[in-house]
Formats: sequence, structure tokens, C-alpha cells
Amino acid sequence: MNDIWSRLASGETGLFFASELTANPPYFCRMASQDPIGVFDSGYGGLTVLKEIIGKLPQYDFIYLGDNARSPYGNRSFDTVYHYTLQCVQWFFEQGCSLVILACNTASAKALRTIQQNDLPKLSPGKRVLGVIRPTAEIIGTFSETKNVGILATNGTVVSESYPMEIAKFFPDLNVYQEACPMWVPLVENNEHHTHGADFFVKKNLHNIFVKGENIDVLLLACTHYPLLREKIEEYMPVGVKLISQGEIVAESLANYLLRHPEMEQRCSKNGQRVFYTTDSTEDFDSHATIFYGEPISSKHVDLGV
Repeated sequence: MNDIWSRLASGETGLFFASELTANPPYFCRMASQDPIGVFDSGYGGLTVLKEIIGKLPQYDFIYLGDNARSPYGNRSFDTVYHYTLQCVQWFFEQGCSLVILACNTASAKALRTIQQNDLPKLSPGKRVLGVIRPTAEIIGTFSETKNVGILATNGTVVSESYPMEIAKFFPDLNVYQEACPMWVPLVENNEHHTHGADFFVKKNLHNIFVKGENIDVLLLACTHYPLLREKIEEYMPVGVKLISQGEIVAESLANYLLRHPEMEQRCSKNGQRVFYTTDSTEDFDSHATIFYGEPISSKHVDLGV
């Protein structure tokens, strides 16, 4: 046998793409011995988080799903985001994942709590779904000397008030200011984030948030797309302000979680494999995903009834 399965049987590890899969068995992630960590986003942005997680935890297997057919989630209602996210979480469970990371701020803000409290106990009490907001809220106050932080996010995340509420639990004396940046995701996904056209929107949103809180000394990029605009943001933000991305924070938090929960850590398979899925065109996903992931990706289509 010359396919991926004989390579796995021989003990080979590394990066395996969904396009390498053969018909028997049909999916790597459905192998009985595999329990990959699931990473979910409404589109491409979660790949920036996955990249940081893999850098921290390269030995684990990961399966990524982008719900590109229904993206973006940012302006959708709470109920819609909840139902879409729950459907994707159930899909991960069907693939054998015991642990799923919602690497999407909107899904974390609008769906995570309901899924954790209402759905998991009925669906699969032994499995876990984690988000990206709480790990960030737990430490963001340590970066600020003025006790004023700014949150740059999608409209959905801002409206949910998830960041102010979560941050208040850990840093009740911290002033939190939010600014919705609805044009930033389209700029990134259309590969326009390096153009002069992006300057207008970056300057506009930065101006707005510093009008709201002139003593802000920490800005959080509370959308997984936004790190690709980092150079533009740093060009126009005031000197002395710290710019924080979530990828490293979430990766460190996941590593700590696995240390604190050995029963889950032991279930997660460790062959260094990564498989990518999208609910939309694989050709489009692969061409855009490379921008976020930093290296070529070959994905497989999954039909969720979209």
C-alpha cells in the first residue's frame, strides 16, 4: 500500500492533507484509534489560532472546520449563530473529537455558554467545548498600566457584551471600551488588507475607540481575522499602546487545560496530523486559507445540509 494509511501504520507523522485520503477508510478522523482536537471557525480566521496552537502543541492531531458557506457570523442573530455552531460541534463529535475549540469570537460570544450548559450534558457529557473569550479575559488586565483597554471586534461580539462581562469577573476595576470594525473581515478575506483602501477603515476605527477611551494603553484584536491587519494597526495607533492577539493566549491556555485535565489529555491522539474541512468550495478555501495559515492547505468538503 502506498497511500496515507500505510504511512500511518508504519508510524510516520507529519502533515497529512484531506486530499491524500483514500476510500478505505473514508476519513482519517473516523479511525477508531484517533481522537483529534477539533478547531472551529465560521471561516478562515480560526486558522491563525490553530497555527499558534500547533506551534505550542505540535504532537497532537487537529481537525479544522470552516463554515464558509454560512460565513460571516458577525452580523447574524444569537439564535442563528447558536444553531450553526451547535450543528458544527455535533459534526466534530461525530468525527471522534472529545475536545472542540471555538476559535471564533462570535461563536464564543453567542453560542458557547448555551452549548456548554444546555447541550453538552445531553449530547455527550464526557466531551468539552472551549472558547477564546475567557482565556483572553483572564489575563488582559495584566497588560494594562492605566486600567483602560480597548476591544476591536465584529459587531456581533460587541453587541453580545461578552468581553466586558468576562473581563469584569477577573478585573473589576478595568475600564473596557469596544469598537465594532465591520469592514475589517471583508478586507482580509478579499486580500485587501495590505492596500491603501484598508488605511481608511483602520484609521477610522482606531480614532473612534480612542475617542471613547483616551487613556487606553492596550488594544485587543478580538477577531481571529484581525492579526493580518496588525501592520496597518500598528502604523496608526498611538505610541506606547500594546496590541494583543489571541492566538498565543489561546494556545497557552489550551496547553494549561490539558495539563490540568489529564483524563482529556490522554484521550487526544498524538500523531502530529492535521486535516482541514470546509462547508463551501475547497478551491476557494485553499486559496484564502493559505493567507491565514501561512502555508499551503488542501481541504475537503463537508455537507452539513447548507
